[in-house]
Amino acid sequence: MIPMRDSVKLYTAIYVPEDQSKKYPILLNRTPYSCAPYGESQFSSGVAPNELAIDEKFIFVKQDVRGKFMSEGVFDWVRPINPNKSNGQTDESTDTWDTIDWIIQNVTNHNGKLGMWGGSYPGYYVMTGIVDAHPSLVCAIPSAPMVDIWKGDDLAHNGAFMMPHNLNFLSTFGQERPGQTQQWPKSLLKYPDNDGYKFWLDIGPLKNVNPRIFKHKIIHWEEYLKHPVYDSYWQSRDISQHLTNVRPAVMTVGGWFDSQDLYGPMKSYQTIEKHHPGLQNTLVFGPWYHVGWSRGKGDHCAGIQWESNTAEYYRENFELPFWNYHLKGTGSLDNIPEVLAFNTGEKKWSEFSSWPPAQTFKERVYLTNQSTLTNEAPHSAIDKTGYISYTNDPDNPVPFTARITTRFGNDWMVEDQRFLAEREDVVTFTSPPFESEWTVAGPILVHLVASSSGTDADYIVKVIDVYPEDSPPPNPNPNPKNLNMSGYQMLLRGDPIRAKFRNSLEYPEPMIPNQTTKMEFELRDVHHTFKKGHQLMVQIHGSWFPMIDRNPHKFVDLFNDAVEADFVKAEQRIYFGKEGTYLEFYIVKD
Repeated sequence: MIPMRDSVKLYTAIYVPEDQSKKYPILLNRTPYSCAPYGESQFSSGVAPNELAIDEKFIFVKQDVRGKFMSEGVFDWVRPINPNKSNGQTDESTDTWDTIDWIIQNVTNHNGKLGMWGGSYPGYYVMTGIVDAHPSLVCAIPSAPMVDIWKGDDLAHNGAFMMPHNLNFLSTFGQERPGQTQQWPKSLLKYPDNDGYKFWLDIGPLKNVNPRIFKHKIIHWEEYLKHPVYDSYWQSRDISQHLTNVRPAVMTVGGWFDSQDLYGPMKSYQTIEKHHPGLQNTLVFGPWYHVGWSRGKGDHCAGIQWESNTAEYYRENFELPFWNYHLKGTGSLDNIPEVLAFNTGEKKWSEFSSWPPAQTFKERVYLTNQSTLTNEAPHSAIDKTGYISYTNDPDNPVPFTARITTRFGNDWMVEDQRFLAEREDVVTFTSPPFESEWTVAGPILVHLVASSSGTDADYIVKVIDVYPEDSPPPNPNPNPKNLNMSGYQMLLRGDPIRAKFRNSLEYPEPMIPNQTTKMEFELRDVHHTFKKGHQLMVQIHGSWFPMIDRNPHKFVDLFNDAVEADFVKAEQRIYFGKEGTYLEFYIVKD
């Protein structure tokens, strides 16, 4: 029980190699997810970032953060950094400092050097640890760190609420702790069957979550209800604003198909790079799901085969050498570039000196009213015929996956989009087959010009790689139905924008019915080559259920005020022409 400066004690498990003939560096993981197993005779591989680190031998330290499981104190959701602390005041930065200081003074046989690691929520604690870091903290690997939970990570994307991720998670994690405990609470969310689409449609508006599921027992859901916009509560929890005095070497890791924290790793890397151009600040992005780099082979996502064991490659050639170099003074970093990015079309690793890469140029791809895509700029302005329309019905929302599921996972991020081919509320635009390779590396800007018959609307924009009809099946084929890649429409990137947040996430404003409205937002970064014979496809639709909550097409607080009667059909239009809709890509030069 390590005492903090305000006398609160944090439960900490410390594992020391049996061989005491030499000194070892320390690897620290701080977690809200329990540092179990509890007890002096217990051990779990979860105390280490991977199996290689166990074989290499370090002193492993794992800690329950303040207010969770066996630690004392009160838990604060994404507890913000206090930049103006006075004596005795604490935040996650001071809790990390105090923990490291105690370890350095009280644990024997260490060499005075410590590294931090953690993925997802624990990645956030790594980020707080490198703020005004303890001198013994020499390096850190935050993987999929939550950096700004409302702006782009777990909670919301461009103002649209990521419903199942949050409500499934909060049904256990968000319960108030009765006291120090070694047990997870039981979930308050019970599905009668595996049909999550029907379940959430039956629940209705978000206002029904408390009376029907949570019963006001989820403390973090109560915070959501108090802060339905990006106000000071959420702004204070943006850790990137505090990354102005980082001293440890940092390797930030992310997965291209991480459905939870795709924004965080890119934002943290770019912020550190901006303020510390001379610091060793490495970015690694691989073809992985959420924390998929830390376990398994990393040889496929759903039916897409990567033709190599990408996760094993990262752990052996980048993560372990990073620890050994900084903590043990062995090996070198000669093989570790500034940016290591897996190309999900070429299925191989690329090395860059910056991100987006310096060797790129921007190219616009315009949508046309012939349902095609072109890089030739239109000459005519928007006119009455320059649009495609569809009707979005909140009682029959567009599903985000073809599967029947309540566990929303990650496979949908590369799923074949042909399951939407017959829906009239999905509009599709397709390029001619590529005559040569076309490689993108960076974020995708969406310049959307649209209208709605309502005062609010959602617009989901997706970028898809369409495989040729003669594409062979994967080998080996991990799909139990023997996946056929002929004409496969691989989702590469997709995100919503909630129109009322088009100009400000803090101050929403209604749409004017049937009036053209410009919206600009980014689809998260990609690194992908469209191979010769493949086609670029863009899909747009007005719902993505239940991945995001339904929009009633009415300017209303969806967390607190929307009722079933508010949900009505709306006509949505996508406009073309010289001032119309286009996407902008970072294209790698030949």
